[in-house]
Amino acid sequence: MDSGVKAAPNGNTQRAMFVSRVESSLLDAVIRLVRLLDHPTDIKLLAPLKHGLTLEQMAIEGSKTSQIRNVISYIMNHFDQSIRIEELAQIGNMSVSSLHRHFKEVTAMSPIQFQKQLRLQEARRLLLTEATDAAEVSFRVGYESPSQFSREYSRMFGLPPIEDIRRLKEKYDQKISI
Repeated sequence: MDSGVKAAPNGNTQRAMFVSRVESSLLDAVIRLVRLLDHPTDIKLLAPLKHGLTLEQMAIEGSKTSQIRNVISYIMNHFDQSIRIEELAQIGNMSVSSLHRHFKEVTAMSPIQFQKQLRLQEARRLLLTEATDAAEVSFRVGYESPSQFSREYSRMFGLPPIEDIRRLKEKYDQKISI
């Protein structure tokens, strides 16, 4: 019986399956990719990778996008601290105006907006997972004023911190009881 599969004419076949050790982070990415098969409509959101060129540029050391990657990494590691834009420009090895332009191309927001989103996402996580109040969390994520934190939290999530967390916990409790 002919399977229709033929060996390469020159005898140089290439392996299609490999077995080797793999880092858990890569394994996790592969597993999540395979799980997309259970949700075919989600595949359309990811493929083709419209941002593939940007991702490639982030990996090329010395490119502007790579320099922005360094700035993003710095902000992510210091989001709870006051950061001067001149300091970020120096980390990215570019002028302030160039930093703003390239940062916005990569993230669709300014460095300060990016930092604010990180702060608010972390605040939400802390409020959901720890027995603490909004004022304490606001200071932990770098805000100097709980009222400013509450205003910005409401703008981002649609409700003040306490109401948002209560709503999220109620939704979670409903899912658990179903």
